[in-house]
Amino acid sequence: MLRTYGVGMIGYGFIGKVHTHAHQSLPLFYDPLPAKTRLVGVCTATEASGRKAVEQAGFAFATTDYRELIARDDIDIIHICTPNDSHRDAILGALRAGKHIYCDKPLALNTEEAQEIVRAAHVAKGVHQMTFNYRFIPAIMRARQLVEAGFLGDLYTFRAAYLHAGYIDPARPYSWRLDMRRSGGGAISDLGAHVIDLLRFLTAGDIPAPRAGEITQIQANLQTVIKERRDPKTGEMRLVEVDDMAFAMCEMAGGAVGTLEASRLATGVQDEIRLELHGSKGGIRFNLMEPNWLYAYDATTPETALGGERGYKQIECATRYPKPYALGATKNPVGWLNFHIHSLFDFVNNVAAYDEDKPLSPHSPTFEDGLATQRIISACQESSRLGEKVKV
Repeated sequence: MLRTYGVGMIGYGFIGKVHTHAHQSLPLFYDPLPAKTRLVGVCTATEASGRKAVEQAGFAFATTDYRELIARDDIDIIHICTPNDSHRDAILGALRAGKHIYCDKPLALNTEEAQEIVRAAHVAKGVHQMTFNYRFIPAIMRARQLVEAGFLGDLYTFRAAYLHAGYIDPARPYSWRLDMRRSGGGAISDLGAHVIDLLRFLTAGDIPAPRAGEITQIQANLQTVIKERRDPKTGEMRLVEVDDMAFAMCEMAGGAVGTLEASRLATGVQDEIRLELHGSKGGIRFNLMEPNWLYAYDATTPETALGGERGYKQIECATRYPKPYALGATKNPVGWLNFHIHSLFDFVNNVAAYDEDKPLSPHSPTFEDGLATQRIISACQESSRLGEKVKV
């Protein structure tokens, strides 16, 4: 008999619905399941949205006080899907209650809060994982395999960018994302968190050498282009306190150098992550708008007249997730929701392993990864403020 874990969802906006959909999808996508989950409670900003969540998703009950979810014995897993300024208190409460926690990025409002959370997590029970869902793109998973196998050799340079165009309209209204006290940052925090984690996932850790791929120094320039937006509640113009776009020159512990970019004003794009890694033996590149493909260049192939066999190879990763992925459509184009579903599967698999005293996945994004990402975000902000290079 599989154990069933009760789920408490704190937040039911866009990302809360995505997390909810992932739970509903697990039994259809994976066989055998490591465990079952049940949507017990949801915390929403208003009673009306709570009633809608119960009706839409089948939660057993709704509340406007997240502490009700944490206090219940029939809730084992807590999801953090709220604005960034509310992460700390909810996470610390869930840690004290011994809950398993699945937190959407970023981990906290700033590095100090993230450090406090990680310290508390070290002495708490349970699995504590970040929703860095882009780690779970088959093409990115394949890239990690190649890097682990030494395909790149010594890393020389990298380019990492996450580009959106959603804020190019000056008439887009003011929201909590533009309030530094609630968001902790603009493009560098909202988008940069994802691409920073991807870069660390592919280059840090023990590949090709311990911590060689960790960013150690940064020279950043953060820009706020549209400096005022209208508050939809008051009708007044409000000052935008966070960056619209961020650019950083980065140095890694192993000597590699490269660029990091995050923008909400990249006209002509939709949801574009661009990654390039160039090493002594090969190169890798990926674009989120072409998620089915990983491009790999093997520089150890002999160079002959007219090019020989040299060139980027297009690897058709598509939806080729490893078992127990069981939908059967591995050749079909992969989709954005697949990344969230497999990310959640990884978390639930770790929760089941933890309670059975089995090893957890070494590739899962932990709260420590959330803290490492937060440190890089803070370093970018500090470098831009000071106008000089800073250490991470």
